[in-house]
This record gives sequence, structure tokens and C-alpha cells, in this order.
Amino acid sequence: MNVHEALIKRYTCRAFKPEPVSPELVKEILEWANRTPSWGNTQPWQIYVAGGEVLESLRQGSLDRFSQGIAGNPDLPVPQDWPEAMKKRYTAVGKERFALLAQELDKDNIVQSILERNYAFYDAPVVIYLCMDKSLTPYSMYDLGAFSQSVMLSASERGLDTAPAIMLVQYPDMIREALGIPDHLAIVLGIALGYGDGGSIYNRLRTSRRPLSEVAGFKGF
Repeated sequence: MNVHEALIKRYTCRAFKPEPVSPELVKEILEWANRTPSWGNTQPWQIYVAGGEVLESLRQGSLDRFSQGIAGNPDLPVPQDWPEAMKKRYTAVGKERFALLAQELDKDNIVQSILERNYAFYDAPVVIYLCMDKSLTPYSMYDLGAFSQSVMLSASERGLDTAPAIMLVQYPDMIREALGIPDHLAIVLGIALGYGDGGSIYNRLRTSRRPLSEVAGFKGF
């Protein structure tokens, strides 16, 4: 698989098979991702990986808090609003997902089903948590974003699927305690990792992208 193939193959997986992923494979993916460039080679990422009983405890704790109506409090605040063009795309993909799920699920329960899958980490056997020092600026956040893409493309190369999601880090206090993450690190994002369930309706949606003519401008050549 080349880079182009990995980019096309990658999608946000929202339903994983129970098949485990070996620690050796996860380490290999992270070794490759660790080649990601960063400002002045600062390498601001600090990575924690959960699987097995530790992840199951986090998963159950997440579902329990959700069922109790306890609001998430991620270290990185989520956007409260978007520019109009982005809001339009955000709304459109939500409608697409709802229409797809309505083919198999009771319409009255679709939103609840989506939320439960989010808080159950999509049943992934592994979650990779990306952290960085709280004192750092958005420039280091860019480096962390580049690292996350490297993880996802490396996973695709090895036949694995991923889901980068803020919903995986809604309760950072619980994650911090379970994984021994120090207070000076912000838990920025989680990436669910495993073998995607190709038969699940949750994995059938493929989102579109804007044409390059709308995204990029070219002058002088």
C-alpha cells in the first residue's frame, strides 16, 4: 500500500470487531508515526495506550457516567460554533448519517445509539491517547495533529482502522488515573484502533471532500 492508497482507504471507523490487536503491532505503528516532523524537533507528543482490562474499565466507566448524565469535561475545550460554511458541512454529514442509520434502526433511538457507541469507544480493542504539555501553544497542537495522521496512515498500512475522536477523552480525570498521566499533560485526543466491522451500518458512510478548486489557490505557475 502506498501513501495515496492509505489516504483513500482511511475512514473514521465507528464499529470495531472484537479481534485483539497485538502490542507489537501497536508499537510498530507508533514507531513509524514517531517520524512525524515537529517545530524544531521538539516532538511535543506524549502517548499513552490502553487495551485489555484497563480499556474495558475505562469503557465501562465512560458508559456509566454517560448513563448518569454526567457531562464530559475534556482538557481541550470543544468549539461552540463554526463559520457558516463549516457549520453547513457539519450539519450535512449529520443528516447523511441519520438517513443511513434510519435504514436499519428505529428513528427515535438513532441519536441515543450514536451517543452510546461514542461513549463505548466504538468497541475498539485499543485506544491511543495523545497528550502534550499544557504550557504549549497551538503550534505544538499542529505537531500533534500531524502525529495523529501519521498514526492513522500507519494503521491503514497494516490493515487496521481508526477513529480519532474527542468523545474518547470526555472524562480526562478517569483516564489520567487509569494510565498514570501527570497533571501537567493535557489529554488532547483519543484514537480508537482495531479491525473495522465492514458489515456494520455504522461504517458504511463515506464523507465527501470539497473540490481542490475550492480549497486551494494557485498563482505564478
